[in-house]
Amino acid sequence: MAPSGRISQSVFDGSRLRVILLLDLFEGAQEQFLDAYELMRKQVASVPGHISDQLCQSIENPSQWLITSEWESAPPFLAWVNSEEHVETVRPMHSCVRDTRSMRYSIVRETGPRQQAGPDAVSAVEQVAARVGDGVARHALTFTVKPGSESKVAELLAGYESPQAQVDENTRLRRTSLFMHGNRVVRAVEVEGDLLAALRHVARQPEVRAVEEAINPYLEQDRDLTDPESARVFFTRAALPAVHHVVSGRPAPDGLRRHALFYPAKEGRGTDLAKLLAQQDEAAADDPDSPVWGSTVFQRDDIVVRLIDITGDLDVDPVASLGLKGPRKAAVLARLLDGPAIGVEGALDNDRNLNRLLSHADMLPVTDRSSADS
Repeated sequence: MAPSGRISQSVFDGSRLRVILLLDLFEGAQEQFLDAYELMRKQVASVPGHISDQLCQSIENPSQWLITSEWESAPPFLAWVNSEEHVETVRPMHSCVRDTRSMRYSIVRETGPRQQAGPDAVSAVEQVAARVGDGVARHALTFTVKPGSESKVAELLAGYESPQAQVDENTRLRRTSLFMHGNRVVRAVEVEGDLLAALRHVARQPEVRAVEEAINPYLEQDRDLTDPESARVFFTRAALPAVHHVVSGRPAPDGLRRHALFYPAKEGRGTDLAKLLAQQDEAAADDPDSPVWGSTVFQRDDIVVRLIDITGDLDVDPVASLGLKGPRKAAVLARLLDGPAIGVEGALDNDRNLNRLLSHADMLPVTDRSSADS
């Protein structure tokens, strides 16, 4: 159980995952949709971590449909939903669907056959503790720009006027933090309320549309945000989900600064790396002497980004800044990192390599904007 006041949200708690996809179909597209669903169902059945799925139709409005699926845990679902395989699997559905909404939930309590063994039977799912949140949804996008265009892209992304923070009576943009690492852009957002509504709100703002158009020529992968299919594929490929977030229960200290650290994992080790950093930040949240007050870990495939709110400069305590405090943690991180990609080879057991890693991992801040009352 998290200490009183501490915020902790994670996909690494071991709970099963329920995914709910709401769909509104075009009239006359039902048979085409059913054919597309059958193809998707057969392909998803072989995805590691997938347990089951159901297709449901509204009894009140025949154009409204619901797909639910159950997964062993969140990480295998996130790996699949952000993959190129998923992009191709769901493509036949797009021409049938007017609108969609996806929601993901950890299974915390359950009734049914698992509990029928008797009043004293305890299901494994009942051991999952309810997480303590702060009413904020976090998400990030990442994409690459053509080498040589980095400074121009940074200028464009830093120069636009912030969109209106209040989306509706229930939703508000809280903070947008944008960083670059070489030619990779990472934009992280914090939203109170409905994340999807906020993202759609931002996409409609003229100042945002203008800057998105301005950076299009510099992107390594072409996109056309005026074309729904092109936009859908871009946002699927660019998604960088928040897999862990923790904030210390102690009051926020003065002088907090936000940094982003880029950790490229060895092939196939991205989830392990994100989990290690999540464990380290949980420990830091309970350490009154840690300079790390809050952290969000984002991960997609072998791309891991750790956003930290920290007191002082990163190089004052490189071990804490990198999330390496504790015996053998540096050795574990070294085994998970793609060292050559970040400019570090060999063990992380000396100041020279630690500072080199910190220097390479520290992302260039482009803009960090908060709403007035955040």
